[in-house]
Amino acid sequence: MSSSLLLRSSSSKSSAVARRLLSTAKLPSALEERITTALSDMKAAGTFKTERVITTPQRSSINVQNSSTPVLNFCANNYLGLADHPHVVSRATSYLQQWGNGLSSVRFICGTQSIHKDLETQISEFYGTGGDTILYASCFDANAGIFESLLTAKDAIISDSLNHASIIDGVRLSKAQRFRYKNGDVADLNEQLENAKHCRVKLVATDGVFSMDGNIAPLRDICDVVERHNAVLFVDDAHATGFLGPTGRGSGEYAGVLDRVHLVNSTLGKALGGAAGGYTTGSPLLISMLRNTSRPYLFSNTLPPSVVGAAAAALDIVSNEETRTPLLDSLWNNAKVFRQRMQDAGFVLAGKDHAIIPVMLGDAKLAAKMAEMMLERGIYVVGFSYPVVPKDMARIRVQLSAAHTLDQVNYAVDSFIAVGRELKVI
Repeated sequence: MSSSLLLRSSSSKSSAVARRLLSTAKLPSALEERITTALSDMKAAGTFKTERVITTPQRSSINVQNSSTPVLNFCANNYLGLADHPHVVSRATSYLQQWGNGLSSVRFICGTQSIHKDLETQISEFYGTGGDTILYASCFDANAGIFESLLTAKDAIISDSLNHASIIDGVRLSKAQRFRYKNGDVADLNEQLENAKHCRVKLVATDGVFSMDGNIAPLRDICDVVERHNAVLFVDDAHATGFLGPTGRGSGEYAGVLDRVHLVNSTLGKALGGAAGGYTTGSPLLISMLRNTSRPYLFSNTLPPSVVGAAAAALDIVSNEETRTPLLDSLWNNAKVFRQRMQDAGFVLAGKDHAIIPVMLGDAKLAAKMAEMMLERGIYVVGFSYPVVPKDMARIRVQLSAAHTLDQVNYAVDSFIAVGRELKVI
């Protein structure tokens, strides 16, 4: 028998064995029935989520599988349009060729290259507050690692009630006592800090921008309360870094309190290139503790070189006034035009002063139906419903980008108006 026939025979036998092994892994009936029922209930309620498949790079105009024509994307976190920016792609390619695909290691064993230290320094200098920075595979990981590492059972976390799921999960991993305050309610924050006054260390955790609503946290007032109680302030700035504030330093800069925030967690996967990666930046003392005790950092592979290169290039663009200003001007003009025209048409919108502009609909099925009809008109948006948002608060979250042209923004509004009238939303 020839070698090629032997290989095919061996491959065929291996596949048959694999199929037999998989077929023997029968789920317990109780689990199978419960999950089947849960999925059926989601479909009946209109909360079951399907994934559309994109067949092009992420940009303002994309191709979607099974669609013959391009569609305009109004639901990406690509706020500055850097996901396919030529400088970002070029740097990622260069780093891939020079530094390899990956490190096959966590940071403290043999997974730290000079480019990782360079990016951490670049991020620290971007904030300009004299702090240090630690890189993670994602901002979710950064949030998962921070509370458990820095707080004990004698300490307290006072968390905004609408904080991102990753903060909630990170808090659950900590032994610290837990308190919640009403979303953006500084008076209630003060009350919860009073309730936690018996605790040794009090850490206040808030999103800089609440991504489902497009609301910006009142950080100046929060800082006043935090300082009054000698507490620590932690901000997740994933939906602010790179584009919010006069120079894109985020919600702290927007509120004029960048130097009053102790710790910032953010992402390299949204405005700063759109790929992956996250970080914590702040007090060198606390960052040193995270390097030694944060489990997602200690037990996850280091950030791939191509992602490091892309993030560094994106930060270069945002840090340079000549390249940053046109992007910010375009983004905020697009957001202003979209919000004003949608309000004038009679839509109920959430948020303020942000590129996230939720179109509030209430009913989950209505949100899903509107998204489908918008796609038929060449506008890619997604309906958000429970459990991503509270029940009866379903919406279409529109996200503007510097990459959108004004014609594209106006066409999106025209399409919303047409569909909204057909569905009797307006």
